[in-house]
Amino acid sequence: MPRYNPATIEPKWQQYWEQQQTFRVPDMPAGDKVYVLDMFPYPSGDGLHVGHPEGYTATDIVCRFERMRGKSVLHPMGFDAFGLPAEEHAIKTGEHPRKKTEENIATFTRQLRSLGFSYDWSRVLATTDVEYFRWTQWIFLELFDTWFDAEQSRGRPIAELPIPDEVKIQGERAIRLYQDDHRLAYQSFAPVNWCPKLGTVLANEEVIDGKSEVGKHPVIRMPLRQWMLRITAYADRLEKDLDQVTWPEGIKKLQRDWIGRSTGAEVDFYIGAESEFENWKGSRAATKFPRKAEADVLRIYTTRPDTLFGATYMVIAPEHPFVTHLTKPDQQHAVTAYCEKAASKSDRERQEETKKKTGVFTGSYAINPVNGQPVPIWVADYVLWGYGTGAIMAVPAHDERDFEFAQQFSLPVIAVVDPGDSEEFNRFDVLDGKICCTEMGVSVNSGQYNGLMTGEFKKRITADLFAAGLGREAVNYKLRDWLFSRQRFWGEPFPILHEIDEFDKPTGLIRAVPQADLPVDLPHLEDFKPHGKPEPPLGKAPVEWLYPEIGGQRYLRETNTMPQWAGSCWYYLRFIDPRNDQTFIDREKEKAWMPVDLYVGGAEHAVLHLLYARFWHKVLFDRGHVSTAEPFRSLVNQGMILGDVEFTGYERADGQMVSAVDVVDDDDGNAIVRVSGEGVKPKKMKAEEVEKKGDSFVLKSNPTIRIESRAFKMSKSRGNVINPDSVVKDYGADSLRLYEMFMGPLPATKPWSMAGVSGVRGFLDRVWRLMVDDRVEEQVVVSSTVQDIEPTEEQARVLHKTIKQVTSDIERMEFNTGIARMMEFTNFFTKQTVRPKSVMKSFILLLSPFAPHIAEELWELMGGQKTLAYEPWPKFDEALTKDSEIEIPIQILGKLRGKVIVPAGSDQDTILAAAQADPKISELLAGKTIVKSIVVPGKLVNFVVK
Repeated sequence: MPRYNPATIEPKWQQYWEQQQTFRVPDMPAGDKVYVLDMFPYPSGDGLHVGHPEGYTATDIVCRFERMRGKSVLHPMGFDAFGLPAEEHAIKTGEHPRKKTEENIATFTRQLRSLGFSYDWSRVLATTDVEYFRWTQWIFLELFDTWFDAEQSRGRPIAELPIPDEVKIQGERAIRLYQDDHRLAYQSFAPVNWCPKLGTVLANEEVIDGKSEVGKHPVIRMPLRQWMLRITAYADRLEKDLDQVTWPEGIKKLQRDWIGRSTGAEVDFYIGAESEFENWKGSRAATKFPRKAEADVLRIYTTRPDTLFGATYMVIAPEHPFVTHLTKPDQQHAVTAYCEKAASKSDRERQEETKKKTGVFTGSYAINPVNGQPVPIWVADYVLWGYGTGAIMAVPAHDERDFEFAQQFSLPVIAVVDPGDSEEFNRFDVLDGKICCTEMGVSVNSGQYNGLMTGEFKKRITADLFAAGLGREAVNYKLRDWLFSRQRFWGEPFPILHEIDEFDKPTGLIRAVPQADLPVDLPHLEDFKPHGKPEPPLGKAPVEWLYPEIGGQRYLRETNTMPQWAGSCWYYLRFIDPRNDQTFIDREKEKAWMPVDLYVGGAEHAVLHLLYARFWHKVLFDRGHVSTAEPFRSLVNQGMILGDVEFTGYERADGQMVSAVDVVDDDDGNAIVRVSGEGVKPKKMKAEEVEKKGDSFVLKSNPTIRIESRAFKMSKSRGNVINPDSVVKDYGADSLRLYEMFMGPLPATKPWSMAGVSGVRGFLDRVWRLMVDDRVEEQVVVSSTVQDIEPTEEQARVLHKTIKQVTSDIERMEFNTGIARMMEFTNFFTKQTVRPKSVMKSFILLLSPFAPHIAEELWELMGGQKTLAYEPWPKFDEALTKDSEIEIPIQILGKLRGKVIVPAGSDQDTILAAAQADPKISELLAGKTIVKSIVVPGKLVNFVVK
C-alpha cells in the first residue's frame, strides 16, 4: 500500500516552493493587501523548540488563506540577533559573537523552512546586518535631531526649537547645550542596574532579587552617563492612540498601567525654620507656581491634594539629589548605609516589595503649606526617583503603603476623610486612625475645607495653592524616559561624536556622525571580557576607530552601544523595502503596505517592545517618514506551550500511596497527610501508571488514589524541551503544524502531548486514504472511490457546511474548531463508497493552509499542474449549509425520553404533532394528563404531565 510518507513529500514541496519562488512578494501590492507579521525570534544556540512554531503556524494559515482569497500578502521573517547571550558566549570562548550568531541564524532558518512556512525569504534580515543597523543608526539620529513641541503635541526638527534670548547672548556653546537638553535622544547621569560580572547595565526586567537574570550575578545601583530617549513626551499620545488599534483589552490595560497617567497636583513644602515660613509663603503669593523648585523647597506630586492636612511625614527616594542636603550630621551614617543597600534593588523589586517597609529619618523637617506644621522627612525605597518628583507627602490614614510605614516607625495617623458607613470597614476605626481607608468621602480635620466632598475639595485646594504660589494642577505618568544605552560590545554603535580638547578630554559638546559616514561599524577587539568597571568595552577599541578625524578636527566616538530593543523597534518597516541602500524605506512602498494588519507574538512583549516600537513610529510619523500614526492595527498573543504533563503521587514510609487530595504542606513546606499530620514523600509517576478519570488522574492499580498532574514551562533545567526536528522526523511537519493548532484556542496555555501529535498524524493518514488507492502497491494513484460525479445532496451539505465553518474559523483565528470540522468531514467521507472528485478537491484546498505539504501532493495527484497556493478559496452555498431535517429532543417532566426528526423550520404545531405521534413517546404519555406542552422550535419539546 502506498503509505503517506512525509519524509518524502515535505522536502519535495519545500524545494519546489524555493525553486519557483512561490511566496515571493512584489514590491507593491496588486489590489487589496494583507501584511502579517510574527514577532521575530532571537536566534539562540538551542534552536527552536515546539513553542516557537505555534504563532508562526497561526500566521502562516492566515497568509495562505488570504492568498487564496486573492489578496497580496506580505509575510516576512527575520532575526533579533544582538544581545547579551552571544556576547557571553564570546567572552567564554574568545570567538567573535557574529560567528556564533550567524550559525544560530542558519539553524533557525533550516528549522523554519522544514515546517513549510510561506515566508518571502528574499526579505530576510537580521538586526546584526551592517546594512540594517546603518538605518537603525539613521533613525537614532532622527531622534537626536527632534524636540517635542508640547503645544503642538508633536516632534519637530531641533533647528526649529525656539532659543530664549538669555541663552542666545551666551553664545554658540550655550545654544548647543540648550538644544541638547531638549532633544528626544539626550545624555543623562541616570541611576542604573550595573552588573560588574557581566560588565553591563541591565534593564529592571533583567534583575531578580538583586541579581542578574543571566548568571545570577550581584547587581548594584549606581549613576552612570547614559543615553536616554524622551518617551515620556509621547506618553499622552501613546495612551490615547490605543483606541485606534484592535488589540486584546488585557494588553491595552497593561500598556495603560505602564504609562500610568494620573491627574493631581504638585505642591511645594518649605525646608527651613518655621519662623521663616510665613515670609517665604507671602513672597510666593505674588508669583505663579515656579516651573522648577528652588533648593529650599521639596516639591511633591500627589493625586490626593485633598489629604494634605493628613500628611504626617514625607519620604524622598534614596536617589533624590536632596538626600545629602537634607541629612543631618548625626544621621549621615545611617542614611548613607540605607541608600547603599537600596542600590542593590531594582525598581521593580522596590515596587513589588511585600515585606515590612524600611526607611531612615534624615533629621530634617519640611513645613506643610496648608497648616504650617513641621513634617519629618524620611528616606525610603518604596518611593522611586523616576516617578513624579521622587518625593511624596505621606498620608498614612489614606494610603496603604504609607500606613504600613507609619505603623513600622510609630508615626502619627490622622484621618482627614470621613468615608461614611460601610460593610467593608468600621467607619470609626478609620476616623480614629486605626485602619487605612482609601475611599473618598467628606473632609474632616481639614480646617476651612471641612465638610467638602473629595472631588470639590481637590478642585478648591488646588486653585488656592496655585493662587498662593504653592502648587498647581499636574498630570503625571509612571512611564519614565527610556534608558537607551548598554556597556556592551555586541550592539549597535551610537553614531555620535564627542568634541575633545587638546588632552583628548570631552568638552561636553556632541555632534552626529555625518549621514554619509553611516554605518558606524563595530571595531575589531582582541578580547571581549569585561574589565569590571562601569565603562564600555568599546573603550578598548583601536585608536583609529576611537578617535576619528573629520574635517580636520579630532573627535572621540561614543563607546556605549544601543540595547537589543533598538533593532526590533522598526524591523516591520524594513521588511517592506529590505534592500534599499538610499533610504530606510521607500515612501510609496510604505504607504502601500502599512500598517501591519496582523501582528502575532507572545504576551511577554505586551508592554516594552510594543511601547518602544509605537514610540519610534510616532516620531517617524511626526517627521514625515511614515504615513500611519500606529504601526500595528491588530494584535494577537499566542499562549504558552508547556512541557508534557508530569504526574506526582505521594507515599507513606511503608510504601502505601496516599490520595493527593489528602496531602497538604506544613509550615516548612513539607508534604503531610491533612488529617493525621503524617509525613509523605512525593513520587514521580510514569504515564502508563496513571489514567484519566473525569477531570482528574488516578492510579490505574487503585482508582481511589488521586494523582497530581502538572505541566511546566519548557526549560533545559527540567529536561522537558521538545525539539521540532524530532517531531518532524517522526511524524512530519504537517502533523506538528496541525497539532499545535488543534491543542486548543490560540491564546490559551496548553500542555504538550506526543500522543496528541500521533492523533493528528492518524487524521492525515485517513485523509490520504480517502484519495489514494490502497490496492495498488508502490505506485500512488487516485483511489477508484474518487469519481467524476455530482455529489449527493447529503455529500454537498457536508462539504458546504465544512467550507463555511473552516472559513469562519480561520477568519476568527479559531483554528482548533476548524480542524475538528475537517476531521468530521473525513470521518463522513471515509464511510462513503463513492467520493466525488470535485468535493475532494475542495477539501484539499480547505486543508492546505493547515497542512500544505500533503495538500500539495494530493492536489498534484488530482491533476493540478502547479502549486495550489494561489488557487481560489472554495465558496459555499448558504442554502446547502442548512439542514433539510433536524433532530428534536423530547422530554417528559424535564427528562429526555426520545427524539424525532422533523423538517427544518417546522412550526410548533408540526413539531408537537410529530412528538406525540412517536411510538415511544405515545406509549409513555398513555394514561397521563398533559398539563402543558413546551415547544422551543428547533431545540426541544417538554411535556408537563400528571
